[in-house]
Amino acid sequence: MKIWDAIVVGAGQSGLATAYYLQKFGVEFVMLDAHDSAGGMWPDTWPSLTLFSPADASNLPGKPMPSYPGFPPASHVVEYLEDYEARYDFPIIRPVRVEDVSVDDGVFRVHAGDKEWHARAVVAATGTWDAPFVPFYPGEFAGTQWHARNYPGPDEFAGSTVAVVGGSDSGAQIAADLLNAGVATRWFSREEPHWLPDDVDGRVLFQRARQQILGTREPDGESERKIQGDIVVVPPVRKARDEGKLYAQPMFSSLDELDVDHLIWATGFRPVLKPFRNLLDKNSQPKVEGLYLVGYGNWTGPASATLAGVGPFAKKTARKVARGHR
Repeated sequence: MKIWDAIVVGAGQSGLATAYYLQKFGVEFVMLDAHDSAGGMWPDTWPSLTLFSPADASNLPGKPMPSYPGFPPASHVVEYLEDYEARYDFPIIRPVRVEDVSVDDGVFRVHAGDKEWHARAVVAATGTWDAPFVPFYPGEFAGTQWHARNYPGPDEFAGSTVAVVGGSDSGAQIAADLLNAGVATRWFSREEPHWLPDDVDGRVLFQRARQQILGTREPDGESERKIQGDIVVVPPVRKARDEGKLYAQPMFSSLDELDVDHLIWATGFRPVLKPFRNLLDKNSQPKVEGLYLVGYGNWTGPASATLAGVGPFAKKTARKVARGHR
């Protein structure tokens, strides 16, 4: 029975960043990925989605993203991740959908169907894309409900009316996408949207996150809110806003209040941690040595769920794994 130094579950951006450092530190590992091909969640995003930072500020460790005029679309990110995998020749097995992870006498057993892998450490890098979050609201909605996870683009909504819920980047981008296509759309947010200045992109969020990591910026409620809630004014959003179409309305209190054909929830995601459920405490933190979580958003580190922000946390995790096997 082969026992790896580590198994990385997930080969999206967080898994790849971790693999880069594991390889650099001489750790023998294998990666298990649920997707048929490279790119993590990026091949499944909505057609108009773009990064909110330019290519030169959207790099994984070791390999810069190729240049792109403006904000790169998802297709550019997919190509970058494909090239990243190929450059470092990571040992990735796909498609493998991990169903359960257990540990016995210091050895992790990773189960997927009738297959099983063993390792001294496991890195969970499964992301959040497959766990869309929809908040509860009273009342009934007679139309069709969607989530940003499966938003297909504006063509599906031609001639209909739409409500978009969510006051962050995804809500603004989806609402703008619909409005710019001529779809009658209302945008709802629990709080007044907080816009970054038009000439500032997402790099400022990464700078704040990095300052918190290095301890040069004291975390506080306001800075945390801005890292999570600032909206980058990408060109389609600016167009809809400047034309007076894009503005947030106060949140409804009941679904009964909505008189539209479609309701799109741009309300975020939750970590995909079901395979590890028996190894986590009530706060979803590992309760066994050798299990690590990388890239699940601000609760695993400021901006850790982004291309530019995951690197420091991937490096820290890989170093811990390496030290545990020397």
